[in-house]
Amino acid sequence: MAVPRGSRTDGGTRWRIEWWECELDPVQATNLDTAGGDLSMLGLFLSADLVVKLVILGLLAASIWVWAIIFEKVTALRRANREASLFEDRFWSGGSLDELYEVEGVRPRHPIAAVFGAAMGEWKRSAQVSGVDLSRGSVRDRVDRAVVITVQREMERMERWMVFLASVGSTAPFVGLFGTVWGIIRSFSAIATSRNTSLSVVAPGIAEALFATAIGLVAAIPAVLAYNKISADLARFAVRLEGFGTEFGAILSRQSEERS
Repeated sequence: MAVPRGSRTDGGTRWRIEWWECELDPVQATNLDTAGGDLSMLGLFLSADLVVKLVILGLLAASIWVWAIIFEKVTALRRANREASLFEDRFWSGGSLDELYEVEGVRPRHPIAAVFGAAMGEWKRSAQVSGVDLSRGSVRDRVDRAVVITVQREMERMERWMVFLASVGSTAPFVGLFGTVWGIIRSFSAIATSRNTSLSVVAPGIAEALFATAIGLVAAIPAVLAYNKISADLARFAVRLEGFGTEFGAILSRQSEERS
């Protein structure tokens, strides 16, 4: 490449340009267009090191499972709230509790029916024992314990896999960071081996590293957001079940006092 060099003559009134030929360092002359290779997502995965591939595959599997859990939980909560609303309409319609128990409580198909069936079943078993005063506090205590245990069992069933969401949300970025560190180490190793700092040597490893980080964030961000939202919805539904159980226990206690 020709590089101009200027010098002044005649008292600074004219410029004389001299051209000097010089050669750039081979590193500086590297063409950016030839750097790296296939930098598409598939190309990055195929050219990645085995460790980085395992990290990416693990994060992708975790992300797919996270979305499956999100879909299942959202669907289950909507169905449970809809069935709870329908059941409460039947419960407060003024019909016979015995008939409702035979239809809904014996073989409950949703959480609030299970709470109703547990309380009503315990009250019925106490009523069948000869000589038992249903208005005594021990009967109310057993009904309350049956409600509490049933609510806990139903909520444990609905909260299944929530720990997985929390774990992915907290650990996936660090797993992606591990892939990032590994890719950077690989890039520096390639530089040391080839003694060349051109993009064709550095870019692939850095791109693989950043790709692993991106996959980690793709897995973690939905998991964290879904965990917070679903946890809040589950907490509200648990309060709904507990409120219904407490109110139904009071109704049974009042009926027991009326019978005695």
